[in-house]
Amino acid sequence: MPSVTLTPEETNRYSRHLILPEIGLAGQQKLKEAKVLVIGAGGLGCPVLQYLTAAGVGTIGIVDFDRVEESNLQRQILFSVPDVGRLKAEVAQEKLKTQNPYVHLISYPVHLQPQNALELLAGYDLVIDGSDNFATRYLVNDACVILKKPLVFGSIFKFEGQISVFNYQGGPTYRCLYPEASELASCSEVGVLGVLPGLVGCLLANEAIKVITGLGEIAAGKLLVLNALTLQFNTYSFGVNPMNLSITELPMEASLCEEPITDISFPDLLHKLQSGERFTLLDVRETDEYLREHMGGKLYPLSALEQTWPAIPTNRPVVVHCQSGMRSKKACRLLQAKGFTNLYNLAGGINRLTPEERTQLASHFTSPVAPQ
Repeated sequence: MPSVTLTPEETNRYSRHLILPEIGLAGQQKLKEAKVLVIGAGGLGCPVLQYLTAAGVGTIGIVDFDRVEESNLQRQILFSVPDVGRLKAEVAQEKLKTQNPYVHLISYPVHLQPQNALELLAGYDLVIDGSDNFATRYLVNDACVILKKPLVFGSIFKFEGQISVFNYQGGPTYRCLYPEASELASCSEVGVLGVLPGLVGCLLANEAIKVITGLGEIAAGKLLVLNALTLQFNTYSFGVNPMNLSITELPMEASLCEEPITDISFPDLLHKLQSGERFTLLDVRETDEYLREHMGGKLYPLSALEQTWPAIPTNRPVVVHCQSGMRSKKACRLLQAKGFTNLYNLAGGINRLTPEERTQLASHFTSPVAPQ
């Protein structure tokens, strides 16, 4: 039985749960006692965090190293214009505290990596993955398997969403469904219907509440696929591969890529620049993105890089960047295949930099736009 009790104020707040026989006092106490870690405070994370906070989940952790940018506001409904440039995890914690003061909220504005994943996940009962890249998804999955934590998973792509629950009572894992990483781009690269994360996020919060309270039928061994344009919901079943239950080590991100990519952080790059080292800065976003905001350097959109790469200077190291670090890694792979060996990927892209840091980098580079 749950060891926590509800205060009179909480009893009033959660009264619509308490009068449901399926939840009642025991179910609400389970929610208050639960500790849930949400990976990503973006399109999926925002509605998940809001509904779990409203539901009275006792402790909620928020992992996200990104900062709010204006293009997020189309779908990331926790944020507003004054939040642009601030850390998402900290903004989310601040706003959710005003939504429900009875919930303990913890922000982790860090990059989830093999070095910190087990420590971050260890103190939670349930993990919800709303990340937007395959390296993080496999990392979260494997950490949950090692720690024996259930994992509620969601993803979005253009107009389609996916929902499932992994590692639940010995059931299938993410690797059972997707043994290998896909080449699909993230929503930051191809776009996403603004309301889609809300639809999927609500379903993720629903699965989390069911897992915590033991209510209903859990989506373990099932993949729910929804299409926002046709309003079709399809459910597919999949089984468990026993080998995926015996994971003992976390994957390194490079193992998901064709070749290792050398990341460089802003502090390291700035230090090299201030020490007199010279680099070519390559921006592989699209022209409209570059015109809205850039840090100087040369524009070589990833969509045209196969044709334009011969014009890239080779007399100095090349630092490649995009908005989030995803397209720049693809550009590095393409350039590696062309024989480039002096490549660095700016970790996290523009999203990870403060406005002041962007200005500092721009001061070291001119802004010629390459022929398209």
